[in-house]
Amino acid sequence: MAKKQAADLALRLDNQICFALYSTAHAFNRVYKPLLDRLGLTYPQYLVMLVLWERDGLPVKAVGERLFLDSGTLTPLLKRLEAAHLIKRTRSTEDERQVLIALTPQGQALQNKAREVPHAILAASACTVAELSAMKDEIVALRDRLNAVVGE
Repeated sequence: MAKKQAADLALRLDNQICFALYSTAHAFNRVYKPLLDRLGLTYPQYLVMLVLWERDGLPVKAVGERLFLDSGTLTPLLKRLEAAHLIKRTRSTEDERQVLIALTPQGQALQNKAREVPHAILAASACTVAELSAMKDEIVALRDRLNAVVGE
């Protein structure tokens, strides 16, 4: 009987770390949405821009690897960012199979407006920088262990 009770307890929604992460991601998205609306970006587009603000001129494959996105998911995002004149896609002169992503002047300028986003998220979280940094490090370590199990 105790085994069954433990198993039943393990199946409770509130005991699922995946649900805690999932529902927290939704809460983050609700906080991010008005901030990113002001920038004219969706959350996935914001992530692409963050990658390019760190290092401009990356191949599509490198952006996808950094964001854990396949090209089928990433390509439509890049097309919308290009239509918004924030990035430009060009074929590599060294390897025509490779598409490079570069920020336009408009995409570079958007970085200045985006600087308010992390501060707003910090304020909304009611955490210190150290607390958020520690949580992020633990979540990243968990992600990496899970990815190692599934072979990513």
